[in-house]
Amino acid sequence: MHHVANPPHHPELERRKGELEDELRRRFTGATAADLAGLQPVPFYNSHYKRYKKTYPVLQQLVSIALKNESIPQVAALVEAMFMAEVKNLLLTAGHDLEAVAEPVTLDVSRGDEYYVRLNGQEQRLKPGDMMMTDSQGVISSVIYGPDYRTRITSNTHHVLFVIYAPKGIEEQAIRQHLDDIRANVMIVAPEAEVGQLDIYGVS
Repeated sequence: MHHVANPPHHPELERRKGELEDELRRRFTGATAADLAGLQPVPFYNSHYKRYKKTYPVLQQLVSIALKNESIPQVAALVEAMFMAEVKNLLLTAGHDLEAVAEPVTLDVSRGDEYYVRLNGQEQRLKPGDMMMTDSQGVISSVIYGPDYRTRITSNTHHVLFVIYAPKGIEEQAIRQHLDDIRANVMIVAPEAEVGQLDIYGVS
């Protein structure tokens, strides 16, 4: 997306965020964490994460909001717009500052000898068999460890790349709806924003 904005706080986005939190709590009144783990498309992600003895973080976010009355983390508008769509649709999403991405971008499966610096500033070696994305300078995100530090979204981000990682079994329509939800959330903050490109790719 182009011509976006990333203020630290946006009143209308905050209002929409509160509405979403209330909706999730009403929808899952009386539910358990196990009930939420059975929601589509969570099982597809759980299958992938269990290979690495990890749990699906978006499911954990939903449990925190819907069952523990916690809030969507306050970060900055673009990241919150992405988080809102994640907990609504349960699809794993990474966000990058497009101007920091050194094209071409490649989607691939990790061998296990790749390294990159995570958002927390720590160097991370990838696990073999994970989904990952690289640019001409190296890895910029993976499913298990998330986006990198170099291409992170900042207060100066004006062009953004959102990537949805979808394991096999998730329908294309669900991905497109999720992308549209992100677009709608971003345009609350930046009405002049526009989608420059929208594509869905497969990895064999």
